[in-house]
Amino acid sequence: MSIWNYVVTAHKPTNVTHSCVGNFTSPQDLNLIIAKCTRVEIHLLTPQGLQPMLDVPIYGRIATLELFRSHGEAQDFLFIATERYKFCVLQWDSETSELVTRAMGDVSDRIGRATDNGQIGIIDPDCRLIGLHLYDGLFKVIPFDNRGQLKEAFNIRLEELQVLDIKFLYGCSKPTIVVLYQDNKDARHAKTYEVSLKDKDFVEGPWSQNNLDNGADLLIPVPPPLCGVLIIGEETIVYCSANAFKAIPIRPSITKAYGRVDPDGSRYLLGDHTGLLSLLVITHEKEKVTGLKIEPLGETSIASTISYLDNAFVYIGSSYGDSQLIKLNQQPDAKGSYVEVLERYVNLGPIVDFCVVDLERQGQGQVVTCSGAYKDGSLRVVRNGIGINEQASVELQGIKGMWSLRSSTDDLFDTFLVVSFISETRILAMNLEDELEETEIEGFCSQVQSLSCHDAVHNQLVQVTSSSVRLVSSTTRELRNEWHAPSGYSINVATANATQVLLATGGGHLVYLEIGDGILQEIKHAQLEYEISCLDINPIGENPNHSNLAAVGMWTDISVRIFSLPDLNLITKEPLGGEIIPRSVLLCAFEGISYLLCALGDGHLLNFLLNTSTGELTDRKKVSLGTQPITLRTFSSKNTTHVFAASDRPTVIYSSNKKLLYSNVNLKEVSHMCPFNSAAFPDSLAIAKEGELTIGTIDDIQKLHIRSIPLGEHARRICHQEQSRTFAICSLKYNPSAEEPETHFVRLLDDQTFEFISTYPLDTYEYGCFIISCSFSDDSNVYYCVGTAYVLPEENEPSKGRILVFAVEDGKLQLIAEKETKGAVYCLNAFNGKLLAAINQKIQLYKWVLRDDGTHELQSECGHHGHILALYVQTRGDFIVVGDLMKSISLLIYKHEEGAIEERARDYNANWMSAVEILDDDIYLGAENSFNLFTVRKNSEGATDEERGRLEVVGEYHLGEFINRFRHGSLVMRLPDSEVGQIPTVIFGTINGVIGVIASLPHDQYVFLEKLQSSLRKVIKGVGGLSHEQWRSFSNDKKTVEARNFLDGDLIESFLDLNRNKMDEVSQAVGVSVEELCKRVEELTRLH
Repeated sequence: MSIWNYVVTAHKPTNVTHSCVGNFTSPQDLNLIIAKCTRVEIHLLTPQGLQPMLDVPIYGRIATLELFRSHGEAQDFLFIATERYKFCVLQWDSETSELVTRAMGDVSDRIGRATDNGQIGIIDPDCRLIGLHLYDGLFKVIPFDNRGQLKEAFNIRLEELQVLDIKFLYGCSKPTIVVLYQDNKDARHAKTYEVSLKDKDFVEGPWSQNNLDNGADLLIPVPPPLCGVLIIGEETIVYCSANAFKAIPIRPSITKAYGRVDPDGSRYLLGDHTGLLSLLVITHEKEKVTGLKIEPLGETSIASTISYLDNAFVYIGSSYGDSQLIKLNQQPDAKGSYVEVLERYVNLGPIVDFCVVDLERQGQGQVVTCSGAYKDGSLRVVRNGIGINEQASVELQGIKGMWSLRSSTDDLFDTFLVVSFISETRILAMNLEDELEETEIEGFCSQVQSLSCHDAVHNQLVQVTSSSVRLVSSTTRELRNEWHAPSGYSINVATANATQVLLATGGGHLVYLEIGDGILQEIKHAQLEYEISCLDINPIGENPNHSNLAAVGMWTDISVRIFSLPDLNLITKEPLGGEIIPRSVLLCAFEGISYLLCALGDGHLLNFLLNTSTGELTDRKKVSLGTQPITLRTFSSKNTTHVFAASDRPTVIYSSNKKLLYSNVNLKEVSHMCPFNSAAFPDSLAIAKEGELTIGTIDDIQKLHIRSIPLGEHARRICHQEQSRTFAICSLKYNPSAEEPETHFVRLLDDQTFEFISTYPLDTYEYGCFIISCSFSDDSNVYYCVGTAYVLPEENEPSKGRILVFAVEDGKLQLIAEKETKGAVYCLNAFNGKLLAAINQKIQLYKWVLRDDGTHELQSECGHHGHILALYVQTRGDFIVVGDLMKSISLLIYKHEEGAIEERARDYNANWMSAVEILDDDIYLGAENSFNLFTVRKNSEGATDEERGRLEVVGEYHLGEFINRFRHGSLVMRLPDSEVGQIPTVIFGTINGVIGVIASLPHDQYVFLEKLQSSLRKVIKGVGGLSHEQWRSFSNDKKTVEARNFLDGDLIESFLDLNRNKMDEVSQAVGVSVEELCKRVEELTRLH
């Protein structure tokens, strides 16, 4: 049964809804604070750019985010209000680098109609009160006392019902608001009120202004010395104050965001709906406003928020495209733009549609999303793991090892790549044409396999073969010294750094050599009781060329040991357990913490914390990275050290927040890897896989890898067709200046290059509503079917649409058949070799009929009425699940004998649906427009018809995200050997750019995790004192009930980030050891 579900975020929200700038983390720090709907990020402005300091979830959807400074304080506080009427005031604690709650509360009223235009939260510039407009006709006031503490809130009646904006005015002796509103004749006016805290009422303000621009919807209060307010309309901008009025015409545009440049408010940046950034200047003399000027600066993403940082640096937060850090230049570039984009911050929102595909055919799902809107529309390919971008490759069979070498000690770049085979060693180097070609290092022995090579001090190179260690000059390439293995012994394993060599011969002999200028000196020899399987002396201490510790993996007793250098004293012996020998050991340091990694022959990896002074190993953890032996190598990318684990499932090990993370690399088997940082290919890796050697650069190290395909238009529906290796999308292009502002298309894209290969334009006013790939009975071809609607300006609901059937022939879309419908085709499904369509209120089934002339057509077979609008349909077998505009979920069945569709059961709650999915035969999942998830169950065992006709609600949960689409599938490689390999998952995409996973758990696992979740609620406190239980409770206009049969995976997985004391606290509460908890929660993180 899929009743017990685990909801977790695979990709956090990226839609930036609010931002503000101030001195938050200290009086000297300049901080940018960003809200991404349910998360808050705090950044520090440094000479190198924005540096992230904190990223925390908020248990609520953020409606207001404002910085303010109370009297006598040296730094700012942060005020946050949520859409469910909670608020908090936060302060930075510099000792713990956490947010501390100074005040919190609930400002909801028992009665009251929520505002249509969204909540407004404002703070008086002199910090006398906070004002909130939450319900029509009411203005809520939270006063400050003279110590800066908040007092009890009260409401004041507001005559204006249709409020567009409210702001506090600067420089008023009593707190004064200006209200922009619309009257019942649709005219717009501005009015001011003084707030009398004593009488808890409004007093008529100093001025009012009637009959403004019909598009006026934004107020910008101007700070002293000028004071007053700017009213931004669609065709005019007005400056208003008690004693001045100035207006200028602008080219028609809708201003979405503004940012103040100067503290005195004489310049503002405005961002409009097309992504144009303009500078508005208030000209003034002797503190009197003389006029307004507006100048276009250039194009950015469509801004939802603009924050001017400092020195012409500006942060543009966007809901429709990537957010940006830009610099405003003094001089325009060749295209006349003053805007230079310095950084882009990926935003997947709004995800209108997506599909799950396996383009590389590796059994790993990738999500291709329709993201962004208007000109910022794009497709995004999201996959788990790290991509390698191939730069060069050469065919080579049977590689046994690889090392990169420099031609002198002070060289910045590598010159040689040494490749070892079973009976020879070849040396490759970059020639002048930047090609890899074979070369010689005369002092190296090339007729045998190399066991290890390394750069050494004094411009030397080291090569270890089975018979000797050779020291070679890197400048003359001649042999300078050689150490021979004792007769009768051969060297089995070896490792080296710039000044030391450690090797093992048969019979358990361990030999330690040191490298001087032309000198190879045997310092120490130790006899161990068993054979040695692997070694490492990677320097992780102060000296980058010298190690004081050696790690040694053993056969027979299956242990890993730490020896001290140079005296080879045994310090630590750690038995590994089991019968699989260690194949590779590595000493490494991440974020200043030293670790020992030990890889076993069966694809398991152990990691230990290493105390470098005592050699002690603690905090042992074990993960499975594959099924084949692993070899470990370090490499650096963007000045940070990472580890590459080469095996049948290559993995990069990296550290974030002092925690080791594992990210799979999008390559099949990799046998060997080494860093190759050459002048032509900086920061590259050399990778040996089946029969070839590849040189490539590595993407950003992160869990999800996102590739952007900008379209310059808005993709609304997407579908993949395996047979033709194509995607088809329904998209629309906006041309604001043309007579037809929108043109709609069906476009065909190649699924590897993502290039448009064919386009079918739709009619004027015709929208593409849905697209699927399907085949019909008695026809072997595969088709794309597109459902459309004619959206005519005078109609409330479309009365006409089309179903278009396309075939892909020679990479072109060919229209095979079309069928006119009496309404919008909201949804299409392949159904038993036929086509099921949702058209306005009706579900209609079409069959594919062969005409006498050899062409095909769609013929209507049967239908079902009785919906308000059937928007979302899923099918399984003969069952049809319908998500209605406002009547929740209903279940229909198709009866073959009668050729009819009948209603079997329905949910009688009034849910306004946004997506549905079938979890299994009896359980259906729905998302609705108050950001909730719920599941209903078909009650086939019910005693009466009435019971059987009711879909019973079995699970409810508040996600806080608007879901546009569910799809079955997974973002990760499904490994049959892991516990989570068998768990079915559904992926969802939301307006805020979240990609989430819903996993249906076995009951016993659900019960255990529910216990874990409730003890985590006690240990992890919500930011601002917000309650996790309240946040996750299902809540819409009709009811609020506690969440049930859904678990918050984000909360559960945050267990791994807790410090040890808190982990112990949770472990005692649930009665399971910390190690076992970590293991079980880490397993869950593999679901995404």
